[in-house]
Amino acid sequence: MLLFQAYDRHLEQLTEVARRACQALDGAGIPYRIVGGLAVFFHVHARDPLLARLTRDVDLAVNRADLSRIAETAKPLGLEYRHVAGVDMLVDVTGSEARSAVHFVFAGEKVRSNYLEAVPQFSPTARNEGGFLLAPVSDLVKMKLTSFRLKDKTHLKDLDEAGLITPEIEAGLSEPLRERLKEVRASE
Repeated sequence: MLLFQAYDRHLEQLTEVARRACQALDGAGIPYRIVGGLAVFFHVHARDPLLARLTRDVDLAVNRADLSRIAETAKPLGLEYRHVAGVDMLVDVTGSEARSAVHFVFAGEKVRSNYLEAVPQFSPTARNEGGFLLAPVSDLVKMKLTSFRLKDKTHLKDLDEAGLITPEIEAGLSEPLRERLKEVRASE
């Protein structure tokens, strides 16, 4: 019972900080989309709730040029902009733990210089039932195959097991990313 309560509290904390950040960006007309583990969670949960895994934080893709506007817009909602150890983020000053932060990646830029591809430019997206703008699965697959850490491989397995990595998505991958997807599938 305690485990379920902790899980529910963490999900509530994540969605609350995401809601405040997205509310600020929506209100200011700043383009964004939820990416990373939380986006994977929402997509997988919509298909098969039992396959969905929680993540530690909220990741948003934004345009770098919007950072100063984001900082101004989010502050009244209890989110403070910080640049720490090369990472741009909004920290929930009501809880102020970096792990409850909103981390930014920048559309059209590589997250790390050694990554194969840049974060995809903004693709058409839709709001999920919670009202969040999510990156499409095709963009998430590209991002997860680009970063290719253990947690990214796990997210890819979850997306694949939920039937979300379609042949059309796979066909849209570059050859190096298709090879990585084969590697993930072979490790099952």
